[in-house]
Amino acid sequence: MPVAHLTEVVVLRLKTPGIYYDTTTPAFGIRVGKNRKAWVITRGTSRERVTIGHYPAMSLADARKEARKRLTEEPIKGSRITFAEAYDRWKDAIAGKKPRTQRDYKRMMDKYLVPGLGKKKLPDISYEDITGITDKLAKSEAAHCLAVGRTFFRWCVRPPRRYMPHSPLEGVTIQAGKKRKRILKDDELPKVWRAAVKQGYPHGTIVQLLLLTGQRRGEIANLRRPWIDEKAQTITLPEWVTKNNKEHTFPYGKMVAKILEEIPRLNSTDLLFPSKVSDDRPLSGWSKYKKQMTDEVPGWRLHDLRRTCRSKHAEIGTPAEIGERLINHVAGVVTEVEAIYDRYTYLPEMRRAVTKYEAHISRLTHP
Repeated sequence: MPVAHLTEVVVLRLKTPGIYYDTTTPAFGIRVGKNRKAWVITRGTSRERVTIGHYPAMSLADARKEARKRLTEEPIKGSRITFAEAYDRWKDAIAGKKPRTQRDYKRMMDKYLVPGLGKKKLPDISYEDITGITDKLAKSEAAHCLAVGRTFFRWCVRPPRRYMPHSPLEGVTIQAGKKRKRILKDDELPKVWRAAVKQGYPHGTIVQLLLLTGQRRGEIANLRRPWIDEKAQTITLPEWVTKNNKEHTFPYGKMVAKILEEIPRLNSTDLLFPSKVSDDRPLSGWSKYKKQMTDEVPGWRLHDLRRTCRSKHAEIGTPAEIGERLINHVAGVVTEVEAIYDRYTYLPEMRRAVTKYEAHISRLTHP
């Protein structure tokens, strides 16, 4: 395996995929992938590889410090490991996943499973212990919690860990909630739009952008100034923020441009919608903000705006392949071979569709 004296310059210049171990800190190195780089350590007789962070979010100095700390930790014997102790190790294992996925996993674990199971030894946890927690939750939330728990316990069972002989959720079928089909009707759209304008920045502004662009709420909440090309009137979402891990560039029209111009500019962050907790984190607390809206349209959710946008594009005659590209559903309209050989961006076609769509929404919301 490649070995190198890792410095900031060396790490920056590494391009060839592979794992490069540090000559000054044994068992510590960096994994170079196609799209990003991750700090890793290899520990124990089993040579278990653990991701401890990503470059450049974590500097070389911080990564080396964290690696030395973890490499000197005393290993926990599987026969006496608790749920909480295994969970702490699992956080390392999922560090390579998208930030949104990590937050989702940790929310389920921290909110529901750790409080009830944290002190229990893993081999002592039963199916009934888990369902005793999830049976008290709403159906969709229970299914979500069980899915995360199943992922965690599978990790605990796999070698080289073998923290427990089998998963208490082994063979459990999780009933997913019904897929929503809701789109906002023409008489509902003006009510939601006016409520969003009244609520204002930040949540109301996001609602407007969701309807006009059809993107996901997490993608809009993560918007950063460098992603916006005001001259070309395009927004480029990097692969790490999109659901399908594909960079997504789409055009926007005059309505979106006006909204973007009115968003406060903060010197402390590039984020357009930072959270109240930290300028480094995007907006959260969706349910609280949603309850504050006074739209008088019952039962709608933010994701319904994405479905509404796509449906309205079809209604006004936007070709299916262009409508899918606008909301980054490219995988659904092209084969893998076509994706490789068709490098055309379709920006002119998407721009015409966006212009027509904004005119349609303007007529509905400003009669």
